[in-house]
Amino acid sequence: MLEALDAYHRRGHTPFSPPGHKQGRGADPRVRAVLGDDVFRGDLLANAGLDDRAKSGHVVERAQTLMADAVGADHAFFSTCGSSLSVKSAMLAVAGRHGRILVSRDVHKSVVSGLVLSGLRPTWVHPRYDAELHLAHPPAPDDVRAALDRDSDVAGVLITSPTPYGTCADITAIADLCHERGLPLLVDEAWGAHLPFHERLPTWAMDAGADLCVVSIHKMGAGLEQGSVFHLQGDRVDPTFLAACADMLSTTSPNTLIYAAMDGWRRQMVQHGHDLLTGALDLAADVREHIAKIPGLDPLHDALVGAEASHELDELKILVDVSALGISGYQAADWLREHRAVDVGLSDHRRIEAQLTFADDAGTANLLLDALGAMAEAAADLPDPPRVNLPSPRALELDVAMPPRVAFFARTEDVPVDRAVGRVCAEQVTPYPPGIPVLLPGERVSEEIADYLTSGVRAGMVLPDPADPGLGTLRVVA
Repeated sequence: MLEALDAYHRRGHTPFSPPGHKQGRGADPRVRAVLGDDVFRGDLLANAGLDDRAKSGHVVERAQTLMADAVGADHAFFSTCGSSLSVKSAMLAVAGRHGRILVSRDVHKSVVSGLVLSGLRPTWVHPRYDAELHLAHPPAPDDVRAALDRDSDVAGVLITSPTPYGTCADITAIADLCHERGLPLLVDEAWGAHLPFHERLPTWAMDAGADLCVVSIHKMGAGLEQGSVFHLQGDRVDPTFLAACADMLSTTSPNTLIYAAMDGWRRQMVQHGHDLLTGALDLAADVREHIAKIPGLDPLHDALVGAEASHELDELKILVDVSALGISGYQAADWLREHRAVDVGLSDHRRIEAQLTFADDAGTANLLLDALGAMAEAAADLPDPPRVNLPSPRALELDVAMPPRVAFFARTEDVPVDRAVGRVCAEQVTPYPPGIPVLLPGERVSEEIADYLTSGVRAGMVLPDPADPGLGTLRVVA
């Protein structure tokens, strides 16, 4: 991709085609002053631009083949619409003809959107809940087996691993039990693009025997936002049909900047990835050790891995419990951004998460540690956080009254939250980040969940998807 882009510029092509900014010549100088001229120079059509109109250079296809070769997959497909769209395409390719799929209940909101769009009917397998930490780990193989024993009439199984907290499923065991039944395993591995390139990282889904996985190059790699790849192996999922499902949902105007960044990241990982990731993992271990010395901060590690927790842990995710400071994770995240211009990737009622990649070094690590130390000292001056009424693990397993699509497209009404208890929810309600829905269309609202969400909003929880983000009302089936 990068070579084709370089050749395009060296030859001096003059486009009389989209994009209309014509290599930036038409872009407002004020925009170019912020974005830079090179952004516009790299933004051109993939066909009749980067390649010719007949795609005779096979530029994209060759880049995808190189990506598959780099990670040991049979096929790789690029997407410029993020893993949110990629996972929808994967669901359609596997279960579209059948109509039903086994899905882990801790999936990202994009999976639920896929259920609504497609009409697929989910059979839920519940994750493992840590009642003390109030944290969801991926489902165990026994949980998946039990779910399939209860309801075997599904086209495949979809799980999320790693989770946004870095915890990982035992994919090998889950793949084995799926294959025993002739079912494909799909893994939403959006947080795991880097996993194939280092043995100290959790097992990559393809190495563990999964049939299809979706990765976000922009999350833990060096791609641009929205860069995503499907990886496929074996014969349980038809690659031609997968490409057709992706084509049906994706844009006909893919951004070549996103393509080129993914292609360049692949080359970087093949040539230098192991050394870069070794440095990142060593740095993360050092940062975790230093955080543990800051009074009131607890960088979680051992509690996240074990028989009743996750199978493996991505140690580049540094999850820090701040509750001993008497503040919430929401307060900690807000303080770090306001006072030190430090942005953390995730916050909840008691934790923040700092994500490290191979882009970090001693300079950024010291900046983070300094900011965390200052935040810990300032915590005594922060007000007591509003109480979040946390639900029990059992309360998170809500009664399913109707399929997600039926509830979402039903006649609805907005009612005060206290009057929504007992009613069938018609929208997603998703604390973000991490983006895992607490309420889904079709689930019956319980008093405990309504109390959790309303108290969470008062404490700083962000709910971007309900019709009323402040949750004064909730949309229910009329």
